[in-house]
Amino acid sequence: MTPLLHDWVSQRAIESPDSIAVVEGEERMTYGEFETRSGRLAAVLTSHGVRSGDRVALLVPKSIRALVAIHGVLKAGGVYIPIDTNSPSARIEKIIESSEPRLVLADRNSSKLLPELRMDSPSANTPLVGWLEQGVPAPVDIAFSAADVASAAPADSRVDGGSEDLAHILFTSGSTGMPKGVSITHGNVSAFVEWAVQHFNIGPDDRNSGHHPLHFDLSTFDMYGTFAAGAELHLVPPSLNLLATKLAGFIRNHGLTQWFSVPSALNYMAHFDVAQAGSFPSLRRLMWCGEVLPTKTLMYWMRHLPDVEFTNLYGPTEATIASSYYRVPVRPKSETESVPIGMACDNESLHVLDEAMDPVPRGDIGDLYIGGVGLSPGYWRDAEKTQAAFRTKEFPDGPLRIYRTGDLARIDEAGTVHYLGREDSQIKSRGYRIELGEIETAVSAIEGLGECAVVVVDSDGFAGKVVCCAYTLRPGHDLTAAHIRKALARAVPRYMLPAHWMEMEVLPKNANGKIDRRAIRERMSLEQRTSTPTVR
Repeated sequence: MTPLLHDWVSQRAIESPDSIAVVEGEERMTYGEFETRSGRLAAVLTSHGVRSGDRVALLVPKSIRALVAIHGVLKAGGVYIPIDTNSPSARIEKIIESSEPRLVLADRNSSKLLPELRMDSPSANTPLVGWLEQGVPAPVDIAFSAADVASAAPADSRVDGGSEDLAHILFTSGSTGMPKGVSITHGNVSAFVEWAVQHFNIGPDDRNSGHHPLHFDLSTFDMYGTFAAGAELHLVPPSLNLLATKLAGFIRNHGLTQWFSVPSALNYMAHFDVAQAGSFPSLRRLMWCGEVLPTKTLMYWMRHLPDVEFTNLYGPTEATIASSYYRVPVRPKSETESVPIGMACDNESLHVLDEAMDPVPRGDIGDLYIGGVGLSPGYWRDAEKTQAAFRTKEFPDGPLRIYRTGDLARIDEAGTVHYLGREDSQIKSRGYRIELGEIETAVSAIEGLGECAVVVVDSDGFAGKVVCCAYTLRPGHDLTAAHIRKALARAVPRYMLPAHWMEMEVLPKNANGKIDRRAIRERMSLEQRTSTPTVR
């Protein structure tokens, strides 16, 4: 029988019910407790009409309560839709309107949102509200509360279903302003998880970080990569993201053996020099995904943690968690040395193709496509977008469904894939082709700099597209834009030097913890319209 995502908790509850599954602050929940609580919620959801394929929206931030809710939805045969409760209510309304959930699960963190979402006066088209706490959140009408769940008899741990059934829908930003839902199946997630647990040798004695918010697809590896191995998941409070020493203290105090995050968290901790020899004695693996980790930051961590395994994972949401990996064998010799995205995971494939969708020669730059078991079925109720992004390509071994990532890449002679930036990060200026990622790598290597982001804004004048750089400084360093530009001029040609510089205390981040380049472009564009470039 095909395993479904919630089966891992059910299996561990049988094998070792007293083992710890999740830790949140002072609260610890065993696999047996997890199984019972999620089973009770599944029974209540079923009694309120949730059937196979029905959507259930989750207005609950990362917590033990939220993880139990997710598994309850899956046990009822439903599809969970994690929503960022910090999003504007107008955006949340669009997601609910698009996904048409039968139920919305909420707690005190979203109580103020419910009236704004018009849940206080439900109509025939309004989903029911399940309140995952005691009491009633006035003035909202609720279908059930935590008290009803606590008194329910647990549902069977297994519902009819298969690997092709949807597990969740993740809504990402859409270019039209309408969030687009990426549909992810049980099989999409389990394929990567089963490979990763074996590849990284994750076992019951592991204590893994739960750093990502639940609306970010990397959280699915936090969860299911832990539960498939029977390990412990330690939920990292979001409040620590801007407290570098406390974030490092969390890793140390919880004895984490595995840390997985977006690079910005590693950059921030390195910025405040939190790692020394022996700082994290339990740590075995450090992994990152979502964006490029500056080589300078990687060298910092590898210098202080010589016994830790470092792995770069790569993959868009549409390909489920990650499609390729690169274990860094030795500390890079130079801060300008880029780190590859490596080789495809099992049952995945990476293809670098030209505009005619033919393979480019080794070493040449092309568009990066992904094929394999991780590919999403497509965008929720949007056949046009799905058809545009997912193609079928005839290869020597037969036809293959592939996804165009929008990234540029090349494959070296050894077959290793190198990420070269977004398709829209390559521009032409005065006849020169410029890779923004190359500039960013060179800027990141300058002594005294923290994070940086190189973006392009349109100019109303003759300059056309203007290259701009936003950056932060490390503590104790007082560098001017002129100094940085002079240092950069020793690493890149003159035509690649940014024309506009902006120092920030902290680079803006999006809801997933990645650098918010759109926000930086908007701020740079405003500066362009109201002032002259900082440095010529």
